Amino acid sequence: MKLSPAEAETRARCIRLLALDVDGVLTDGRIHYASSGEELKSFSILDGLGIKLLLRTGIQVAVITARRSPMVDRRVAELGIVHCLQGCEDKLEALRALIAPLGISLEEVAYMGDDLPDLRVILAVGLGLTVANASSEVARRAPWQVASRGGDGAVREACEMLLRARGAWEQAIAAFLPGSQ
Repeated sequence: MKLSPAEAETRARCIRLLALDVDGVLTDGRIHYASSGEELKSFSILDGLGIKLLLRTGIQVAVITARRSPMVDRRVAELGIVHCLQGCEDKLEALRALIAPLGISLEEVAYMGDDLPDLRVILAVGLGLTVANASSEVARRAPWQVASRGGDGAVREACEMLLRARGAWEQAIAAFLPGSQ
């Protein structure tokens, strides 16, 4: 069921954790290999700052991905994300295992994915999100689709939506405005 903007905002107010897929969400979904065989990924700086703003205002962030990659380890460490689950074939089960000890319910989770392995999670959480260039089935079924493509500000758009819905946007950007230290 697609959400109206008012319904999405209402759900966003209750979110305590944003969980993210990696390939196609935090990246553009392409995997590059160097001649040495090394795997390369590109991450958006816009998304990174959005994640940091969420973390500073008390919304937790998690990464849940089916693949394993040292670049993901490095990026989550740079951003201060403490919940990084790699090699998860069943992302919904991984999410449930993550949130249980945190005292967070599925209704308090927003999840952003882009392809079929993400669909069960998108449909199970309080706010299911997808990117502008999601697979057709995910785009059709996800409750909310952002205007930005994966790896190109989609996560930032979701972060801003969550912060604005909670009335925390001005607090989040205060350090960047004139007159701040």
